[in-house]
Amino acid sequence: MSFTQYKQLPIDDSWDAIVVGSGIGGLTTAALLSGYAGQKVLVLERHYIPGGYTHVFRRDGYEWDVGVHYVGEIHDRESPLRRIFDRITNGQLEWARMPDVYDRVVIGDRTYDLDSGVERYRARLKEYFPQESTAIDGYISAVQSVCSKIDLFSMEKAIPGPIAFLIGGFLRRPFLHWANRTTLDVLRGLTSNKELLALLAAQWGDYGLPPAKSSFGMHAIVANHYFEGGNYPVGGASRIAETIAPVIEKSGGRIVANAEVSNIVVHENKAVGVRMADGREIRARTIISDAGARRTFDDLLIEASSSVEKTREAIHSIPLSVAHICLYAGARETASKLGLSGTNIWVHPTPDLDANVQRSESDPSAPFSALYFSFPSAKDPDFERRHPGRSTIEAVTLAPYAWFEQWEGTEWKRRDDEYRAFKSDLSARLQTALEQYVPALAGKIDYTELSTPLTTQHFMSYRRGEIYGLSATPERFQVRSLRPRTPIRNLYLTGQDIVTPGVAGATYGGLITASYLLRRNLAADFSKPATKLKIATRPLQHHTTEPQSAAV
Repeated sequence: MSFTQYKQLPIDDSWDAIVVGSGIGGLTTAALLSGYAGQKVLVLERHYIPGGYTHVFRRDGYEWDVGVHYVGEIHDRESPLRRIFDRITNGQLEWARMPDVYDRVVIGDRTYDLDSGVERYRARLKEYFPQESTAIDGYISAVQSVCSKIDLFSMEKAIPGPIAFLIGGFLRRPFLHWANRTTLDVLRGLTSNKELLALLAAQWGDYGLPPAKSSFGMHAIVANHYFEGGNYPVGGASRIAETIAPVIEKSGGRIVANAEVSNIVVHENKAVGVRMADGREIRARTIISDAGARRTFDDLLIEASSSVEKTREAIHSIPLSVAHICLYAGARETASKLGLSGTNIWVHPTPDLDANVQRSESDPSAPFSALYFSFPSAKDPDFERRHPGRSTIEAVTLAPYAWFEQWEGTEWKRRDDEYRAFKSDLSARLQTALEQYVPALAGKIDYTELSTPLTTQHFMSYRRGEIYGLSATPERFQVRSLRPRTPIRNLYLTGQDIVTPGVAGATYGGLITASYLLRRNLAADFSKPATKLKIATRPLQHHTTEPQSAAV
């Protein structure tokens, strides 16, 4: 499906809401406003391909996703996440299950398989570590305890300010009991076995912080998300935006590409529209930013009131998340012929995950802190039809922006020989590692291309190439400013900074923002049995001031 180009956008159209950014959080909010309330929503995307981290790119007959490597829970049609996706895509997005062993973890010279199904996962861990049965049971219990409390924490973000002031602490406290502790702190309370500790935290790349720095609340949410395995969109990640678009368009809305927003227009502390890079102003009753909390308050808001400055300071108290490099590789053989099953591979040079990161960050020539290999062509049953005789692979590792800072401000594809040489060295090292851990690819790789934090900065507008917005530290979850409402009336935040990063986290962020705007607990709708799910189609009255009540 083709999206509207900015130059084709009629000048005199009026809009109920404008969403800045077309990541999954913004698309979710837009689709829910359209589907529940019949609102006419304009989604503006500066990139020429909508979808944020859910878009794909193509080269020489190959296709790669840039951020959707696997999504948990969604194979269960009764799960809230699946119901949300079915709602915002009108049931048009299909998902394929990954293999039962969805993640394979290599730590030093040892290899471990993670099985789908929490009881199979538990049993496999006990096979690997028979003396650690109590610790393994304690870990799974702790993860499940955290996830039983996240709903109240999230709900507090969707209720009006006065109510949140009165009962917010009560709603937040159970989750913060765990989220205020680091992953390493909790795991060390369960086991002294360094190998088991490393295996339990091996997926830390899914949220971007090693055990000593990450919130256990964040870790638990991700671990629980994949207990039942992983899934991949049939037709590739681009199908996400493609299937959401008709739901937005049904009420007269549009997703517009090549539409760069310069700033949010504010009048008397109320957002009234956006100013585009070409100077054009577009007005709407509601402005929603999916550009990230930091970028919204640093770049899109030129309002300098004391309340804005206070919020900006609170957001700046949270570090930006990690940056990365990714080698996109292609082979002129099918995934099945190469024996690629779709199982992700995580590689850690030693069991000391934090030391691995420290060593790599301080020395680019040191072993990579962690490696992640993904096989999109093996995960997508439709890939062979679209790209016959081809397969694609992605080799990812975290890379601090500081490695590339000397080239800040230079243009994409016009950087100097030193930059190209640095990229070439990193590409060669990643390809060597890929062929080491996936020997079937040795001599079969036909095409490679490396993205760096500067690539992310260019296409995603993240200032330092961060992939997860704000870091998932314990302190992040204490910042009350990370919620839909802002000090500017009619300006709201959505996406992965609302609660947690990642595809699922950003989707729930979109749900929370839509709940706040519609004064309705939409999460309750998606928690009901599918046969009883009822959707309100009556358009709600538009409000030009912050809602004062909500049914939660």
